[in-house]
Amino acid sequence: MILAILQARMSSTRLPGKVLMPLQRQPMIVRQIERVARSKRIDKLVVATSDRPEDDAIEAAVRREGIAVFRGSLDNVQQRFIGALDAHPADHVVRLTADCPLADPTLIDATIDLCLSKGADYVSNTPEGHAHPKGTDVEVMTAAALRRAAAEATTKEAFEHVTWDLWNQPQRWTCAWLPCFPDQGAVRWTVDRPDDYAFVAAVYDALYPANRAFTSDDIRAFVAGRPDLQDYGGDRRA
Repeated sequence: MILAILQARMSSTRLPGKVLMPLQRQPMIVRQIERVARSKRIDKLVVATSDRPEDDAIEAAVRREGIAVFRGSLDNVQQRFIGALDAHPADHVVRLTADCPLADPTLIDATIDLCLSKGADYVSNTPEGHAHPKGTDVEVMTAAALRRAAAEATTKEAFEHVTWDLWNQPQRWTCAWLPCFPDQGAVRWTVDRPDDYAFVAAVYDALYPANRAFTSDDIRAFVAGRPDLQDYGGDRRA
């Protein structure tokens, strides 16, 4: 059983409410869920948001799409993940964040497959020097490793970043990495600032009407033909 947990909150410091900002007439989180749903390896998806009133809107938007929701601590995201796992037991957990509306289902599946084939505790597709674009990040771990890391966690970083101890202590865990050649780690497809949102909105406006399942290669081809977007906001976009 492979459970994907998509963490989301309204209280982003740089772009508050971004997860519900519209992309092609639907909230950004709904568009991301559409893309994640194309994964062939994920058995269930649950959105993990906080129990704060401002996140009621996230729950309402997600439940309209028939997606399960778990609500827990705003600040201790790691315990929110454990709560979601308790509510939806699984053997492996896929960690996703709701600022990635260009998530790539093929990368999600490849990261899951690597974790299973290696028998690893933890796998990511963002190895230093060979990372996939920011905004296509995937982390996969065994439920047992996540539970053990949470039980032993004592730092703010571990509580906030969920997998902090897993990838910062490779001597304690069996880790593997899905590399990208050439390195795409400087390419920015995540949404954390107004210019990120404007870029992603341009991608959706151009590609989504003709092909709802547009791929990462489609994004690269589109940006290659749009010099005005190639370094939009001061970051590489392809």
